Amino acid sequence: MPCHPANQSLRRLHVLRLIEIAGQLAAIAMAILWLGLDLPLAPLFTVVAALAVLSAFTWARLRWGGPVVEPELFAQLLVDVVAMSLLLYFTGGATNPFVSLYLLPLSVAAALLAAPYAWAIAALTVACYTLLLEYYVPLPGMELQAPLTTLMGGGQRALYMHGEHGQFGMHVLGMWLNFVISAGLITFFVQRIAASLRARERELAVAREEALRNERIVALGTLAAGTAHELATPLATVAVVAAELKDEFADDPELAPQLALIRDQVDQCKAVLKRLVESVGQLEGGVRREVALTDYVQALAERWRLLWPRTPVALRLGTGATAHLAIDDTLEQALLNLLNNAAKASPEGVEVSADTEGEWAVLRILDRGPGVPADVVAAAGKRFLPERSQADPSRQGLGIGLFLANATVERLGGQVRLKNRPDGGSVTEVRLPLVKGEGHA
Repeated sequence: MPCHPANQSLRRLHVLRLIEIAGQLAAIAMAILWLGLDLPLAPLFTVVAALAVLSAFTWARLRWGGPVVEPELFAQLLVDVVAMSLLLYFTGGATNPFVSLYLLPLSVAAALLAAPYAWAIAALTVACYTLLLEYYVPLPGMELQAPLTTLMGGGQRALYMHGEHGQFGMHVLGMWLNFVISAGLITFFVQRIAASLRARERELAVAREEALRNERIVALGTLAAGTAHELATPLATVAVVAAELKDEFADDPELAPQLALIRDQVDQCKAVLKRLVESVGQLEGGVRREVALTDYVQALAERWRLLWPRTPVALRLGTGATAHLAIDDTLEQALLNLLNNAAKASPEGVEVSADTEGEWAVLRILDRGPGVPADVVAAAGKRFLPERSQADPSRQGLGIGLFLANATVERLGGQVRLKNRPDGGSVTEVRLPLVKGEGHA
């Protein structure tokens, strides 16, 4: 099961903290055993123990699972900064050569967190470093020789110096200034780079999803071509039989209309298969034609009436419906699929409106059905829902048809949106780009 990126970040932070704890224990041991320094062990081991408890909690948190959010990572880094500040406070403050380790949580924050969190960590580390210039427990053997008048407001700062001219004190101030500059540069550049990488990851995820969807469409296209070939023979047989029955029972007032309807529906099926074959060459050549929105919607409604003669369709054409679109034959099939969905949900009638909004042609298909579940609205043609559609009659027609319609409209530069109506039913909105220069207010 794939792990959430934030969970991966917390896991890396947990490993980094374990290394940090080991390094702190090694540094304390080296200072005592090798350098012979008399350090305040009680507060130092208390801080290290607190970090160990946090590591154990983090390990349990990762075992429990559940998504990790940015504030949680931010809080963990805050604890690391505070713990490091306490360790430095008891071991010489800003004079401690390990003070530059402040850059570690700062770099992690810049790489993993959003800009506000990263800059908050940067401000905290600079503030802690600045306080450690004055407030700290001196390292044994580092006696105060003379006060240093710094450039920081002209005040007296108790820094431990070596030599008559306070070169060490100036060195500590130089380290502080270098840290402030480094903190700003690291936060700015690393955060920008990390943000770019995260954006690239999102783009790659979208590209992978689109490639997977295209593979499904190709598979469906292959299946459709094979199915069309298989249907040609039985449709021809049904057409011959229907024609013979129509002639035989031409005088029967009850059967004649029904047989005529069957013959018309068979002719429609044959026409669909014929257009399917003709569309293949058109798609390979990328051929599109320009049509008026009004004429196109009216022709679409007339053709759909032949397929669903028992379901009335009402047309509402706005003042901008005279604009033009660049389309191919696949759009008609996509819109027919959406109309079929609406008719299945609302057999008593559907409504189609067409108008323009800015540089877009907007078609809305409205029904009076039971509405659409929230998860189907969220999917909106991005994935199939075949099993659930079969299990729940209210979801009939919200699977392959919507998926293919969405893919077709997106290929033409448009969008498909599905939402529920406040007064009942649902609306499927199709937005298509107008031919350049055809925009209306």
